[in-house]
Amino acid sequence: HTSHLDALVLWSSLPRQLRNLTRPVAAKDYWARGTIRPHIASTFNALLIDRKKIKVHASPVDLMIREIGTEYSLIVFPEGGRNPDGEEMGEFKSGLYYLGKKRPDLELVPVYIDNLNRVLPRGEFLPVPLLSCITIGPPIWLEQGESKMDFLSRARESVQRLKDV
Repeated sequence: HTSHLDALVLWSSLPRQLRNLTRPVAAKDYWARGTIRPHIASTFNALLIDRKKIKVHASPVDLMIREIGTEYSLIVFPEGGRNPDGEEMGEFKSGLYYLGKKRPDLELVPVYIDNLNRVLPRGEFLPVPLLSCITIGPPIWLEQGESKMDFLSRARESVQRLKDV
């Protein structure tokens, strides 16, 4: 996750009928500030996570599961936030593992987005007209008995492999 365009590019690459059922997950402390950001978040029906109020009994994973029900899909960036240097993929956080563990029926679809860190770099407002590419891989699931570290490593590798496609 390297740019605020990541979710928009992924969402817009989906077939029209899936867009209404797909919600990006985003940080509330960023997307609820100002006048433009809340409007953008609302337009995309973003699920805003309050990173300052994360509790065991009210975890972001539980919120995501409750909000998607059996109908919606989510756009989740397993690194948590944007990678500061915009180059190397960050380590995946455990939320992806717990999402797969609590909802083993969910398809976790790896996606690699190339060059958006240069199209809209961190801290910038206006995009630069450069080419970018999105590659969508086959879904993965949490395997029975798979450890958190093994799963997160496998999930990260599934995204990393798409970089070379």
